[in-house]
Amino acid sequence: MKVSFMSAQIGRSKLKTILKNSTAAGLAAVMLAGALPLAAAPAYAEPVKVEAAQVPSFADVVAAVSPAVVSVRVQSNVEQTADNSNFSFGFGGRGFEDLPDDHPLKRFFKEFGGQGQDPNGKRGPDRMPRGRADGKGHLRPTSQGSGFFISEDGYIVTNNHVVDEGAAFTIVTNDGKELDAKLVGKDSRTDLALLKVDNPKQKFTYVNFADDENMRVGDWVVAVGNPFGLGGTVTAGIISARGRDIGSGPYDDYIQIDAAVNRGNSGGPDFNLNGEVVGINTAIFSPSGGNVGIAFAIPASVAKDVIAKLKDGGMVERGWLGVQIQPVSQDIADSLGLSEASGALVVAPQEGSPGAKAGIKQGDVVTAVNGETVKDPRDLAKRIAAFAPGTKVDVSIWREGKATSVKVELGQLPSEKDLAGTDGQNGGDTQTPATEQALANMGLSVTPAEDGKGLTIVDVDPDSDAADKGVKPGEKITSVNNQAISTADDVLKVLEQAKKDGRTKALFQIESDSGSRFVALPIAQG
Repeated sequence: MKVSFMSAQIGRSKLKTILKNSTAAGLAAVMLAGALPLAAAPAYAEPVKVEAAQVPSFADVVAAVSPAVVSVRVQSNVEQTADNSNFSFGFGGRGFEDLPDDHPLKRFFKEFGGQGQDPNGKRGPDRMPRGRADGKGHLRPTSQGSGFFISEDGYIVTNNHVVDEGAAFTIVTNDGKELDAKLVGKDSRTDLALLKVDNPKQKFTYVNFADDENMRVGDWVVAVGNPFGLGGTVTAGIISARGRDIGSGPYDDYIQIDAAVNRGNSGGPDFNLNGEVVGINTAIFSPSGGNVGIAFAIPASVAKDVIAKLKDGGMVERGWLGVQIQPVSQDIADSLGLSEASGALVVAPQEGSPGAKAGIKQGDVVTAVNGETVKDPRDLAKRIAAFAPGTKVDVSIWREGKATSVKVELGQLPSEKDLAGTDGQNGGDTQTPATEQALANMGLSVTPAEDGKGLTIVDVDPDSDAADKGVKPGEKITSVNNQAISTADDVLKVLEQAKKDGRTKALFQIESDSGSRFVALPIAQG
């Protein structure tokens, strides 16, 4: 009996088409050709399907906050130079713009000397836009950054370094509208500035500051800004760390984030998932000038306070103690008899400052202000700055192994902060063998200073603790354990007394061209 496999009314040409278009059909045809019953043919495989995981999207946050984020363009008065030509790089008066497009030097200067911004978003003086100045004092674009509205009547927050030295300001909104703005105030110490758009007929979309207490390392943040002048750009990441000190000033307390932040993002906000501003981008860490996942933002709490003061009076007034301070290391704590390494060590009170008038002395350790513990110099600076000038505060100090306190009426923090260092007394130049040996045990060789104040270090044993602490030849020792010294024998007397008091380390005040500092060095026992 002839078995017909075409009982399903499939013609030969139609079967060829099926085999051509479907591997599964081809497999079925092979099986049919092997005289298997039609009912035994396998079913077609279903395509792989994966049920989508419920991953949160930032789209709703971005849609809500983007209208409040703006680009900030700054123009400054650019004086006409004697040579009113474009920048010249030694090509017979020609600027690199005159070179052929494929010239390697033109590519070089475009990449490394062109119109890019520095890592903070501001152009350097050698990065002005190309073109001739039309006359002395003519306005030229000099920087651009980001900002955001904090009120419906047009107040805008940005960075001080974006608007610094600017003469005219233009705000570009999310929908491309350009609006003139005026500078209300700025604060260089926290790198914040406040602009205002005057347009009574328009109410602007604005955002609020978040509560710092609710921010945690690991929380999501969305950065919105104007990187490289491209316009509204969104990146996302997490809070990587809090309380970062990057050495930019005494009030460093930055949030570190890993969202992509680049040149032009300066002044732009970082949002939490509730659409609140947790930080304001101000700096990046980058060997190349581009994003490497380490950006720093001013915390909302700092910005909220500073911006309120700028809005109220156009400037920020801070309390001023007037003392040069440094951290208390464990070595220094041991040398002073402190139970823990905390507080701020007074290197020198500035002459005529509130601290000096109140009796704060060199070598004192400030441990608390109004009963609130001071953790370190940065903490002290922030606490004092939070008070208004003229406020009277109780300053707790550790002096000569005892706790005491002084009442200080704070002054107004000067715009220029040059703190003074140092003191010493004239004396002889005697140095006994015992003294020489004591200093040699500490890795130091000294001679009386030419001005009769302190001892000049002439040599430092490279294997000594002094060398490890950065003490160098040419520096001066002006005091030991807060006692002024003028001879090497003065040092020996202080060290002997320290040993009697059970101390294992002595506090040396070291003076160099860069200022004064304290270093704790071990005392040789025996």
